[in-house]
Amino acid sequence: MSLDRKRLSRIGVALTAIAVTGFVAAPVQAEPDIDDVQAKVDRLYHEAEQAQESYHEANLKLEALTEDLSSLKADEKRQDARLETVREQVQESIVRQYQGEGISTVGQVVVSEDPSAFLGQLSTMSAFNDLQSDLFDTFSTEAEALDIRREATRERHAEIQETTEELSERKDEVEAKLAEAKRLLGRLEAEERERLLASRSAGSTRLPASVPASGRAAIAVKTAMAQVGDAYVYGAAGPSAWDCSGLTMVAWGAAGVGLPHSSSAQFSSGTRVSQDDLQPGDLVFYYSPISHVGMYIGNGLIVHAANPGAGVKVDSVFSMPYVGAVRPG
Repeated sequence: MSLDRKRLSRIGVALTAIAVTGFVAAPVQAEPDIDDVQAKVDRLYHEAEQAQESYHEANLKLEALTEDLSSLKADEKRQDARLETVREQVQESIVRQYQGEGISTVGQVVVSEDPSAFLGQLSTMSAFNDLQSDLFDTFSTEAEALDIRREATRERHAEIQETTEELSERKDEVEAKLAEAKRLLGRLEAEERERLLASRSAGSTRLPASVPASGRAAIAVKTAMAQVGDAYVYGAAGPSAWDCSGLTMVAWGAAGVGLPHSSSAQFSSGTRVSQDDLQPGDLVFYYSPISHVGMYIGNGLIVHAANPGAGVKVDSVFSMPYVGAVRPG
């Protein structure tokens, strides 16, 4: 029985019940409209992708903070060693002075039999006192520098904690959006659900016979195109499932160009190009703030990891809100 005949049958049964009983029964939960569900699922997929790309960005920040923390700790250790060296020099000078090397100039006048010798001693004492003063100044400077490094280390620890909590929140948001999308799909009857998912998969633009690319761009395009039909999984970067920035990162990685696993970070990883100058291999970015990336393959088309319902596919370059493009390498 077709979908329309099923619905007509349900309407007929309801009208018969009204005619027989004379009243309208309490309404049951309305069956979701397939177009409305598709719009909501698409929105949830996009919101989940935004959260996932924010997760990638926060993860890159965490990696940078962790590296910076290691550097700061090394600086702090070196600074502590320098401070200890100066501390020993200061202690030594104080001991020497306490043991009599710092006799007052008046006492030296009394005991000195040779004025020339006394002047030489006075000069030596003056130099010693200057050296001692320099030592204390150096000690103070090194101690202050160590405090600065320790404070910077404490700040990095706090930032790492904050970023780790942000990562957890983003991950929870991705999972919640995806669960809501699955719940909406679950409310559809099996026949409608299959039709919706089939229409989303069939929405992929026909693959071009060839892509006019050369050099490293040709390798990147070939790698990306080889994944068409693979699944979309949030946070994935192969070998058989991808998210948007994971696909472009691995594709350009095969060509020897390193990219971060984040669409917004990839937007800063190349030379900006206008939409009129797009060439195969260029990365094209969407939404504001940026939360999706695809790869231009020529003839107004991109290959991209679209969403969990469509996987990796080919689409029009302007099938989503266009922001800009960059040329990696």
